[in-house]
Amino acid sequence: MPPKIRGMTSYSKSQPNTVRRFTLMLSGEDALDDQEDSSCPIKGLPHERYLLGDKAPLAPVLLLGLSNQAIKSADVIACLQPVHLHATRDHLILMGQNEIDLTGEESAQLLKVALPFIEEDFQSSISFEDRRYWFIPAGPFASLASYSVDQAHGRNIDWWMPRDTNEEGIAKRWRKLQNEIQMLWHIGPVNEEREQRGMPSINSVWISGIGKLDDVQAPDALKQSRLLIGEHPLLIGMASLLKLEHKNAFDEKTLDGVFAWLDQPQLAWPHLSKALQDKHLDEILIIDFPNGKTRERILTVKDLYKKTWTFWKKTESLTWKEITQS
Repeated sequence: MPPKIRGMTSYSKSQPNTVRRFTLMLSGEDALDDQEDSSCPIKGLPHERYLLGDKAPLAPVLLLGLSNQAIKSADVIACLQPVHLHATRDHLILMGQNEIDLTGEESAQLLKVALPFIEEDFQSSISFEDRRYWFIPAGPFASLASYSVDQAHGRNIDWWMPRDTNEEGIAKRWRKLQNEIQMLWHIGPVNEEREQRGMPSINSVWISGIGKLDDVQAPDALKQSRLLIGEHPLLIGMASLLKLEHKNAFDEKTLDGVFAWLDQPQLAWPHLSKALQDKHLDEILIIDFPNGKTRERILTVKDLYKKTWTFWKKTESLTWKEITQS
């Protein structure tokens, strides 16, 4: 029997008290055909929009997840990231952060060079920095429509560059600052040393995630959980915002009332299916995003097995691949 598919309205406040449920969210990708038909990209990857709402205010939630800073709910925050833009014959492609192997020392040196220009244009100081992320009050750039590195990487950046919304000229102002920083870094020692090591240059800065905590619209499945599990700073930030307990690693002994977003969910599946079979859980809610659309499926113990008419043969369990591709 296939898993039951339910919408968000199937949840109730009383349900977590009566049903022992484990919720597992998988990462999603954009449906690019839909993106190309619209006048501009949809902001946020499907799982980002699911966690945060349609405005996808990534920057303030990431800042919560990476620091202990107190953030006012109405403060508009922007995220800046040092990146590599790969030149092809007729366009530029944004490389993902895990492809450029940027060290903490390199990131700090790059920021030091760019900092006077950033603070002058943003009219504010950097709030927090680490190897991959720099955060700053968005100031005059608050109205920009922007798209995360995770969403835009591997693609022609022309479609993903920040855009004006309700105020004209802001995107142009950002591109001017971006170009100034690119020229500074081009002649700097960080990229000279990276070239000698055969590493891609850090030749641009990317802005994304602009928004405020007031814009977050967390789903019921998250709010009704007692524990969030996963290493992504976005999930850690949501735990902080919702005042929920958080752990980095999956624990097969802690399953009831858990919402998990795992790097390798297939490794947790044997433990989860066994918990259903042993009646330690009543159901598993799997949230995924086929074709960029949110899908929520409730699995009970009878949903773990393949449907068969050969009743005299032992019923086979569905594999993780079969569960996710159904």
